Amino acid sequence: MAMPRARALRMGLALSAALLAAACGGSAPETFDLSAAAVPAAHKLRAQIAIREPLASQDLDSQRILVRTGPEAVAYLAGAQWSDRLPALVQTRLVQTFQNAQLVQSVARAGSGFTPDYSLELDIRAFELDAKGAQADVDIAAKIVDDRGGRIVAARIFKMQVPAGGTDGAQASVALNAALSTVMAQIVAFTAAQI
Repeated sequence: MAMPRARALRMGLALSAALLAAACGGSAPETFDLSAAAVPAAHKLRAQIAIREPLASQDLDSQRILVRTGPEAVAYLAGAQWSDRLPALVQTRLVQTFQNAQLVQSVARAGSGFTPDYSLELDIRAFELDAKGAQADVDIAAKIVDDRGGRIVAARIFKMQVPAGGTDGAQASVALNAALSTVMAQIVAFTAAQI
């Protein structure tokens, strides 16, 4: 649904003011977290899966919350940050989402000292608040790799957009968390169907 032009302008002005305030202010940023998705328990598969830390561009490989202010322009949200670097945080929450689903025999971060049957490789292509569209955009590519032979079992891109109630840290993090939760649940279902 298209947003009225006046509302989009107000949100853009509010975001610009927030970004300027960040440049002038010296207070510690407010910290936000992401949560694991609640996924219904599925039939358990006899497999061990390692979740690799996602790849991400330099602007996303940070604790800062990214805001798209134009087609080719990005900034960071003033006075707000994630509780960890975004790739590490997404990896942790995806491991927890798999655990919630009780889908596989064992799931852990890659390099955790166990020999997996499969690895899940991720690429965070977008994880941002779109200021003009007033929405959270999450775009993650996932690839399942058979660790015994290095063969790619399956690959897919997952995208989700969720309306954001505003441009402050709390509203942005709620919308981004909702979008990520949906994407993580889809990744779990995709993995269950492929292995």
